[in-house]
Amino acid sequence: MFRKILIANRGEIALRVARACRELGVASAAVYSTADARSAVVRFADEAVHIGPPPAKRSYLDVPNVIEAALKCGADAIHPGYGFLSEDADFAEVCQDNGITFVGPPPEVMHRIADKATVRGLMAGAGLPVLPGSEGTVATLAEAREIADAIGFPLVIKAAAGGGGRGIAVVHQPDDLPAVFRETRATAQALFGDPNVYVERYLPAAAHVEAQILCDGRGAVLHLGERDCSLQRRRQKLVEETPSPRLSAGQREEIGRYAVAAARAVGYSGAGTVEFLADEAGRLTFMEINGRIQVEHPVTEMATGIDIVAEQIRVAAGEPLTLTQDDTVVRGVAIECRINAEDPVQGFRPTPGTLDVFRPPAGPFVRTDSGFAEGDTVPAHYDSLLAKVIAWAPTRERAVARLTRALEEFQVESGQVATTIPLVRDLIAQPEFLAGTHSTLFVDRFLARRAEAT
Repeated sequence: MFRKILIANRGEIALRVARACRELGVASAAVYSTADARSAVVRFADEAVHIGPPPAKRSYLDVPNVIEAALKCGADAIHPGYGFLSEDADFAEVCQDNGITFVGPPPEVMHRIADKATVRGLMAGAGLPVLPGSEGTVATLAEAREIADAIGFPLVIKAAAGGGGRGIAVVHQPDDLPAVFRETRATAQALFGDPNVYVERYLPAAAHVEAQILCDGRGAVLHLGERDCSLQRRRQKLVEETPSPRLSAGQREEIGRYAVAAARAVGYSGAGTVEFLADEAGRLTFMEINGRIQVEHPVTEMATGIDIVAEQIRVAAGEPLTLTQDDTVVRGVAIECRINAEDPVQGFRPTPGTLDVFRPPAGPFVRTDSGFAEGDTVPAHYDSLLAKVIAWAPTRERAVARLTRALEEFQVESGQVATTIPLVRDLIAQPEFLAGTHSTLFVDRFLARRAEAT
């Protein structure tokens, strides 16, 4: 096992990793920018290292600063959390070159799964269902038109190096293809430094379902059930749950088999997810593999009792998984909602500021993950995630009721910080959500109806 892990992240995920380290008997070192000098993880970790000014490019994304911090404090591993450097294969290679273990897949696997177009081909070869589309990337408009003629409209153009719901554009009719193709390539270059895109058929009324995987590099490949992530705004997840309310028992077994096959096809190790779209009949098609811990991992932990972060650290240290597939039983229903420091009334404008009152919910089977405490300041420089509230119950109806109670109990008072709590409460009270029939289009349509009514 490692002696010390440097946590190359901030906020709730940094604190989550530090807590796992404490329970494993591993020392933790938090990095922090000037804006996060008084953050919860800085207070909790065994030590903390300043790595730069508030802008992420000069702190959390500054590879030399992060590596220097690890060497300075004597860390033998770096946990990247999610976001920032978590899916940067070059960073993983730099860690390796400096004798530091990257807590995640090996660099060669990260390079393999970073190209979404290449992975799409690998998955088809492994027997996973994929949507009709291009074989590899599409370099010219003429190629895009040829593929469009073959698969029809609507279609979607995706950045090959994309992720996090970015670099994606839907084309509904032929006349729109030239402009959208050029714009998506330009966006891909700006966001990811790679203009390559691929094309596939668009599935409009789809559910977003993902399977959690754990692999130890010794041949053990497990899936920990699936999560439904269909409640999204502009492809950014708001609410996640396990198990998915729309899959049958047979489809649930199917997604597990697909996830294991996908992990084996790319030689995966560590914690990750295999993501799928499901049509109205529950038929699955592969979407992508994410090579990191996910924001929504707590719902799986609540329903299985498995500490995913601890297993991730053990695997990175060269240890085998401590469980088998038979140990991974999903019991009851767990639902997570993300609470952001944003004002939905003002177009989801970020609302940084001081948390005069910050009292997260508690009670039976309720978990709140947050990197903030009362009196802290929410900085303007980073993602607006304020907290995640997770509720578990034996049935979905009771889990929704428990989550609703928890959101009502959550107190945030500030002259500056507005939150998405009221919006999330409204969303999980809608008939479509209660029936489990919502698709990825539901939130945007809900907001459009609300805007028309005001």
